[in-house]
Amino acid sequence: MLSFRYSHTVGFYALNGRGFNNPVDVALGRDGKMFVANRAGADVAARMFYKRITVCNVDEEYFGEFSSGGTEDGQIMWPVSIAVDPDENIYVADEALQRISVFDRDWNFVRKWGSQGSGDGEFDRPAGMVLHPDGNLLVADALNHRVQRYTPEGRFLGAFGGPGAGDGQLQFPWGVAVDRAGNIYVCDWRNDRVQKFDASGEHLATWGGPGSGDGEFNRPAGVAVDGDGLVYVADWGNERVQVLTPDGGFLAKFRGESGVSQWGMDYFIANEDELEERHRANMEPGLDPWARDIPAEQSASVEKLFWGPSSVKVDDQGRIYVVEVCRARIQVYVKEP
Repeated sequence: MLSFRYSHTVGFYALNGRGFNNPVDVALGRDGKMFVANRAGADVAARMFYKRITVCNVDEEYFGEFSSGGTEDGQIMWPVSIAVDPDENIYVADEALQRISVFDRDWNFVRKWGSQGSGDGEFDRPAGMVLHPDGNLLVADALNHRVQRYTPEGRFLGAFGGPGAGDGQLQFPWGVAVDRAGNIYVCDWRNDRVQKFDASGEHLATWGGPGSGDGEFNRPAGVAVDGDGLVYVADWGNERVQVLTPDGGFLAKFRGESGVSQWGMDYFIANEDELEERHRANMEPGLDPWARDIPAEQSASVEKLFWGPSSVKVDDQGRIYVVEVCRARIQVYVKEP
């Protein structure tokens, strides 16, 4: 029987540099490289600098960061999703600026497209985004209740969906994923379900419904499909990830097992007073709050859990990445037989 083993955590809260600040999504490049979109909270002037794309890898090697808060070309305001193509061009959807920004593999701004509206090629809060196997880009257009399709250059190709609760209709779609056959999976956020479409946008299946039971959802935000056809859903409102079989049946769920990342440990080693405060804040009932030899797995009995899982991705090695907005980290899991 399949199980999902916690591997390690990438990330730590930081205003800039080696860490994340309200991360909302991650795109997976080659050789374990990760591109993390940092939203950085309220949009006051002091936080503009902290909005950025962090570049690291699954082993927490830090490569740098690019972009910043603002409205100019190459800047971001409310980044909500990120995707990377085989040439490592990077696409960032921005729900405040109502546009997609594109950067090359050297992180230089290349182009942008989009404006607010409901017409072809216009957005009202673009959300999840994924590269289709045919090379085109799919973008969830949340408040227009549809999914749009574009060439990598930004030429509009078509859309599917429409407002409603029937099969094939959407209410605030969020996460989008594709499988190897080109089928499209959409987190139908307000309808608390996941829908499956074929490559042309024809409805194939509807899974889930509102609730907290197995196979039910509370505002699903992210979705991914692995090479075996298993479907992973970031069940945001229920603070968990659910795993579905290729036909939509419930298979497993997990709620988080995080330890402290290496970036975090490096920080705490240099700031022992904060490490002690962390132990005290996360103490299990009955443990001595002043003990200095508390096992990490006990002190982190609450902190290990997901808080705001906004995105889930899988790589070609079967590793599962869960982005947590509120804990500024990414938990990594491994699928095991």
